[in-house]
Amino acid sequence: MCWAGRMMLGTFSILLVLVHAAAACDFGPFPYRATGIVCRMTKPAALLLNKETAQVIQAAFRNAKFPNITGERSMRLLGRVAYGLTNIQVNDLSIERSQVELKEDNAIHIAIKNVTALFKGTLTYGYAGAWFLQLFHSVDFEIESSIDLQLSIKLTCQKDQVVPDASGCYLTFHKLTLHLQGDKQPGWLKQLFTDFISFTLKLVLKREVCKEINAVSQMLTNFILDLAADFVRDKDIIVDISLASDPVIKASYIESHHKGLVLYRNNSSVLSDSVFSPSLLTESRMLYFWFSEHSLSSLASAAFLDGQLVLNFTGEKLQELFEMEDTEVQRKAVQMVFQGTSYNDSVAKVWSLTQPQISPQPEGTVVRSLVAVEVSILPAGEEPLVALYMEKEITVTIQATYEEKKLILQPVDSSIEIKVFKCTADPSGKDPSIQRFLQNMILVAGIPEVTSSIGSALTSLMNSKRLDLFDIINPEIITRKGYVIVQLDFGFPSHLLLHFLEKSW
Repeated sequence: MCWAGRMMLGTFSILLVLVHAAAACDFGPFPYRATGIVCRMTKPAALLLNKETAQVIQAAFRNAKFPNITGERSMRLLGRVAYGLTNIQVNDLSIERSQVELKEDNAIHIAIKNVTALFKGTLTYGYAGAWFLQLFHSVDFEIESSIDLQLSIKLTCQKDQVVPDASGCYLTFHKLTLHLQGDKQPGWLKQLFTDFISFTLKLVLKREVCKEINAVSQMLTNFILDLAADFVRDKDIIVDISLASDPVIKASYIESHHKGLVLYRNNSSVLSDSVFSPSLLTESRMLYFWFSEHSLSSLASAAFLDGQLVLNFTGEKLQELFEMEDTEVQRKAVQMVFQGTSYNDSVAKVWSLTQPQISPQPEGTVVRSLVAVEVSILPAGEEPLVALYMEKEITVTIQATYEEKKLILQPVDSSIEIKVFKCTADPSGKDPSIQRFLQNMILVAGIPEVTSSIGSALTSLMNSKRLDLFDIINPEIITRKGYVIVQLDFGFPSHLLLHFLEKSW
C-alpha cells in the first residue's frame, strides 16, 4: 500500500526497469507462483514519459565526447591533403518530436524526429606533407545537421536484474553542411572537405552518440533500481525486487513481475503459491501495482520483529482518548487509572505482542494481533507506577486511501476481546464498568488513533523517499482476497530527471 510512487522517473528509467527480453535468467515452469509484486504501465503513461525523452537525448548529444578526426586524401595537382577536426562541440540542439511504441518483440521503439544540432570546432589542413613542414592552415568551422534517431531498446536479464541493450541505435542524416569561417577559403576547398569529411563525421557521430545513449540507459537503469530498492527499504527491512518472471510487453502495456520477498537481518520467507494472474489488472489507468498477501504480511512481521509496532501517548493526546465522553463512568475510570495524576505526567504505551496477521479481503485489509496497553503514571518524586495493563485480541478491517500526499488508514470494522486486565486501583476486577468503558474507548477512539498514527508514520517514511515530489492523480487502493492493487495516474516531475542528468555528468 505504501509504494504507490515506486519506479516513476522517466522513459529511460521506468521503461528500462519494467522489461527484459533475453532468456538469461531461468524462472522455472511456473514463474508467477513466486511473484509478490507486479508493476504494469499502460500506453498513456509511456506517452507521457516520452515527453521527457528529449531531455535525455539532448544530454546524450551534449555530453558525448567527440574524438579528434584526422585523415588524408590524395588529390590531383595538390598531392596529399591532410586534415584534422578538433575541439568538436555541440551547440543549439533541438528536437522536433519524439514517438514511442511498445511492441511484442520485447522492445521499446523510440523515434526521435528532426534532431537539429550545430557542431563547432577547428579544421586544420595542409598539402604534401605540410604537417611536418608546418605549412598548414587552421580555420573554425560549423556543421549544420538534421538527424532522425531510431532507438530499439531491448533489455537482458543478468542475475535477476535488468541490463539494457540500446545497441539498436540508428541515425539518419537529412542534412550535414560544412561552413568554414571567414569566407576567405576558396569554394573548391569547402566542397572538398564537405565531400570526404562528411562520411567520416557521420560514422563518428553515430558511434559516439549511440555509445552515450547506451551509457545513459545503463546509468538510469541503475539509478532507478537503486531508487526503487531504497524506497522499499527501512533500516534492516529490505524488499527483494529482483525479477520473478519474464515480463510481458503488449501494444497497450508493459508488465514486470518481482519477487517481493522481505529480508530482515538475512532472514527471508519463500513465496511459492502467489495468486497473481495478468487478468487481475486492467488498462484504464496509467500505472498499477499489485501486492501479494504474503509480501504485506512479511512486511508487518518484519516491522514487528524490528520493534516498530510500538506507540506512546501522553499529554493532550492521552487526554483526548480518555475524555472522549463526559459521563460518570468515564470520570470514575479516569480517577481509578490516573489517581489524580495529570495527563502530562502519565504515558500510555501500545504495542503488538504477536506478529500481526494481514488478510486482504474485498471489504478491506483485515488485521489481527494480540495487543498490549500499559498506562504508567509518574508521581512527582516517586518511581513510575503501572496503573493499568491490558492484553487484548484485536481484529480490525482497514480501508486505505491516499489523499493530498497523505496515506490515510480508516478502520471500518473492529472487535476486541480482553484477555488480561490488571488495574492497580481495582486489583480484584470487581467493577466491570471500568472494563466496559475501556473496551468502548479502545473501539471508538483508541483503534482510530493507532491507525491514524501508523498512516502518518508511513506517510513520513514515503515522503522521506521523495514520493511527495510526484503528482499522483486519483489513486485507488483496492483490496481483494489475497492481494491489494494500487492504481493511479500521475504527472512526471521533470526536475528530478534534470537533477539526475546534471549530477551524472
